[in-house]
Amino acid sequence: MFERRDVEFRADDGMLLRAWLFVPARAAGQPQGPWPAISMAHGYAGTRMHGLERFAQRFAENGFVVLLHDHRGFGASEGLPRHDIDPWRQIADWRRAITWLESLSEVDPRRIGVWGTSYAGGHAIVLGATERRLRCVVSQVPTISGFEQGRRRIAPERVAAIDAQFAEDDRSQLAGNPPLRHAIVSLDPNVTAAYRTQDAADFYLQPLAQPGWDNDVTLRSTRAARMYEPGIWVPRVSPTPLLMVVALNDTITVTDLALEAYERALQPKRLVTIPGGHFDPYLSQFGHASAAALQWFNEHLT
Repeated sequence: MFERRDVEFRADDGMLLRAWLFVPARAAGQPQGPWPAISMAHGYAGTRMHGLERFAQRFAENGFVVLLHDHRGFGASEGLPRHDIDPWRQIADWRRAITWLESLSEVDPRRIGVWGTSYAGGHAIVLGATERRLRCVVSQVPTISGFEQGRRRIAPERVAAIDAQFAEDDRSQLAGNPPLRHAIVSLDPNVTAAYRTQDAADFYLQPLAQPGWDNDVTLRSTRAARMYEPGIWVPRVSPTPLLMVVALNDTITVTDLALEAYERALQPKRLVTIPGGHFDPYLSQFGHASAAALQWFNEHLT
């Protein structure tokens, strides 16, 4: 019902970004394109292999061209140092992905939407507020406030030590050393890590067919995440239609922050809540989360 192609395009600084392009099958008696399109990206320190392909497949099966790319420094995309995350650089790269997508003969450039999840759910909000080529936005379990998320997930007595690590990392880089690194996920309390819960370990450490993913990230990525505030942009998404998919027991991007952000969003908007935690949209609640997104894209792109 669709064809998956390996594709690549260049960011504005020449960095080569690699992606999958899903193109609907040209069935007899059915519209032959150009089709509406969706641009997708993964969340913090993940790749397109981390639970996203099923969403892309479902959208493509229903008549959408889908571009799913790896952020620079992750997966098959170029970028050094590896696993280094600058949210604003990722947003700039994603904007170039949208520009590349609209250039394809298979795509109707007047009907492009964006889908982001977790950290990229925050990026989707920023893009929705700043990129008027987009006809609609889906933001799933989004990062809303790096500062507030950090306050919920990091014990107050540990903050001074983390700040000291940030300063030491900066001094080390000034001396010519590579950025310091820490684990993305660990259940060992003696190991510095971004995530410490069992569901995060199960999600990030799942066996991947795509080689090259390691359980580490630069320390400065964590500093950037703690300063990232995509929720500021929520009211500015309007008049572009915004769908937010929120997990009711999310301790990663934190449920109440997402619900409060939705209240600040202007029309047109829709809220869909699902049971479970941050990773359930990819797993036990995939049917619910993907159906909500598909309905939104059908309403606004077809």
